[in-house]
Amino acid sequence: MTDIGFIGLGNMGGPMAANLLKAGYKVKVFDLVPAALAELESLGATACESAAEAVLDVDVVVSMLPASVHVERLYLGDGMSDKGILSRISPATLVIDCSTIASASAQKVSAAAGERGITMLDAPVSGGVGGAVGGTLTFIVGGSAAGLASARPILEIMGKNIFHAGAAGAGQVAKICNNMLLSVLMTGTAEALQLGVDNGLDPAVLSEIMRKSSGGNWALEVYNPYPGVMDGVPASKDYAGGFLVDLMIKDLGLAMEAALAKGSATPMGSLARNLYISHGKDGFGRKDFSSIQRVFLKAANED
Repeated sequence: MTDIGFIGLGNMGGPMAANLLKAGYKVKVFDLVPAALAELESLGATACESAAEAVLDVDVVVSMLPASVHVERLYLGDGMSDKGILSRISPATLVIDCSTIASASAQKVSAAAGERGITMLDAPVSGGVGGAVGGTLTFIVGGSAAGLASARPILEIMGKNIFHAGAAGAGQVAKICNNMLLSVLMTGTAEALQLGVDNGLDPAVLSEIMRKSSGGNWALEVYNPYPGVMDGVPASKDYAGGFLVDLMIKDLGLAMEAALAKGSATPMGSLARNLYISHGKDGFGRKDFSSIQRVFLKAANED
């Protein structure tokens, strides 16, 4: 039996850990939010009082945290009294970080793990909360091929697509490229839908036309941003849950940092980031990123 330590039980991490429990794994969990711990404990997990406790005597550690600073602090500590959990993890333990962070941070933590003989993968995910709940996530993995081979049975419980992007940090690069494109597709889809509605079209009819035409994309297929068009998506639940605007802004910031470092031109990504920043400042930071539709609806109402 593989014992797993899981750290970070938010909108994504909680369902991922739950799927490991359903598959029969023994899972020790830690989160700063007591309610998140209690929910996983009710499903059979062992709730821990600290991250350090969660990684003791386990075969695999999985983490799902908000940003680079949290990952570095968790694994490396604060550089003073706190040495981080790498100092407490056995060299025989496989570490999988599923957070979306800067590639440089992933490389830094992976290098520190390697110095201790620990195999570590960066494995950010795509697929949103629905994918986390359904066990259909896409994992975009950076690290060694041997490490991925060891991790694959665990990843296959939580997802259906697993890609090896390259060496340490490569998973993060691929993820931010994907999310930058996603932001462009979502803003473009919302803009086109509002244009049609402003000119008298039914958004459901227009969505189906574009879905079957050259404008077809993931947003129209499974995540329509216009309220009432598609059941079960955030747009039909007042944009509750899902992938938060604040997190999209964070990921687009990572993309812009990567573009600046390499001199890459990202005019569409930059525009999408500016739109999301403005949207967040309008009070939508904790709403799903498809709520960008509200930007165009607001503009139409102001005319």
